[in-house]
Amino acid sequence: MKKSKKGKVYIIGAGPGDAGLITLKGIDCLREADVVIYDYLVSKDLLKYAKPDTRFIYAGKQGGAHTLSQWQINDLLVKEANAGNIVARLKGGDPFIFGRGGEEAEKLAANKISFEIVPGITSAIAVPAYAGIPLTHRGLTSTVAFVTGHEDPTKEKSDIDWKALVRIGTLVFLMGVKNIEKIVRELQDNGRSPKTPTALIRWGTTPRQEILEGTLANIVMRAKESKFAPPAILVVGEVVDLRNTLQWFDQKPLFGKGVVITRPEKQADDLARLLVKEGANPINFPTIKIVPPPSWRELDAAIKKLEEYEWLIFTSANGVAFFFERLLAKKKDIRDLKGVKICCIGPATAQQVENKGIKVDLVPKKFISEGILKSFSGKNLKGKKILIARAAKARDVLPEGLKKLGAKVNVVTAYVTVSSGKKKNDLETLFKENQVDVITFTSSSTVHNFIKIMGSGFKLPKGVKIACIGPVTAAAAKKAGFSVDIHQEEYTMEGLVDALKKFFGKKSAARKRGKSK
Repeated sequence: MKKSKKGKVYIIGAGPGDAGLITLKGIDCLREADVVIYDYLVSKDLLKYAKPDTRFIYAGKQGGAHTLSQWQINDLLVKEANAGNIVARLKGGDPFIFGRGGEEAEKLAANKISFEIVPGITSAIAVPAYAGIPLTHRGLTSTVAFVTGHEDPTKEKSDIDWKALVRIGTLVFLMGVKNIEKIVRELQDNGRSPKTPTALIRWGTTPRQEILEGTLANIVMRAKESKFAPPAILVVGEVVDLRNTLQWFDQKPLFGKGVVITRPEKQADDLARLLVKEGANPINFPTIKIVPPPSWRELDAAIKKLEEYEWLIFTSANGVAFFFERLLAKKKDIRDLKGVKICCIGPATAQQVENKGIKVDLVPKKFISEGILKSFSGKNLKGKKILIARAAKARDVLPEGLKKLGAKVNVVTAYVTVSSGKKKNDLETLFKENQVDVITFTSSSTVHNFIKIMGSGFKLPKGVKIACIGPVTAAAAKKAGFSVDIHQEEYTMEGLVDALKKFFGKKSAARKRGKSK
């Protein structure tokens, strides 16, 4: 894209934490951006919408630690735009509600730089909603006020009219944890009842959401006892009591569970989406990376003689992707598969083939190599040529078994599985913070490379569970010294998530029974 003399800045509200709460316009602006300048509370999942060559600049402010001061951020926006870049300024919540977006826009206007404001869902409304607290409710209150809990420290006098505030039904204080004692004292001194229901909500709209309920009289003491820390908002009003009836987000079956995904990064999205839907916190820690083979010679030679094969077998979605990539590269297409029957190891792999407009002839009942062999056991394979496009390293169960049935088998390398290059420090930090509940393995290679990354002396932290798809993966995990707690026979992401729900559902039920005794 040819850059203009001056660029443009989109000041975008990224929403309160849940990546799904950004607007469609916000996503469109991210896709257009050459540079993304983002804040601490912005979900990192949003960065994937940017172009591959987009430059990312972190400008987060956490507590008293500022990566960049506000004036530095303002100057940076001007500098990048003057360089002809399209800049996405990604801010948590809404940029104009205690987000200092107005100051940034003023700086751009003063420098005659084109800008647009893309509103976002402010945490002031989203966080209480995810906690099951409606800010207005017929019969309780029809008024609500949003108040900063952290005024400009350089001001000589507070701008907050406390006498007026106490007459408003629901009060939402953003960034109010550090000044909670002052807030509570001012409200009570100006006439708000000490019995008023009150809630502190931390990391709202995310699987890390924590809620502390109380009253104006005891919320400070409770916050100190539980060491409740920012980022959090404070909600004051009778509507807080409705949480007992309306809580929904933290009732999801996998709410708050940290689930490590060891699949390749490009294949993690499907599983991550399913986990988020059930309330879990997916942690991407790819242990393997899928790359092309050193040479396409074997696969290209097989593609050249496709008409000779009776069957084409795919044992993974990766094999499908690379096979069809080479098919097109050799100036061929799906018409060249006419007369060739296709077998796929499972429904996910089959779906990849069917997405190409091709019917799959065989999917075994058991989604493993032994399942494919069982499906072929009644067929006449004597002298039939079968092509298997798969990873460079794989079990020989399938080709050897087919040969015993009389087939002529050609195994070609469609891709190679290598280490992702991930470092163990990222995961070790999460272990220390008790953010990991389960590690998922979807293939034996994810297990082997996990051990390589973490080291042979790695010991699984107490309480962290292991979940595996299929008996081959489970066997690899056991050989590595892990106890497999959750085992899903069918090779599907949906099946794995269902298995996690059943496991943690039983654990939750057991805890409830224990409490009732």
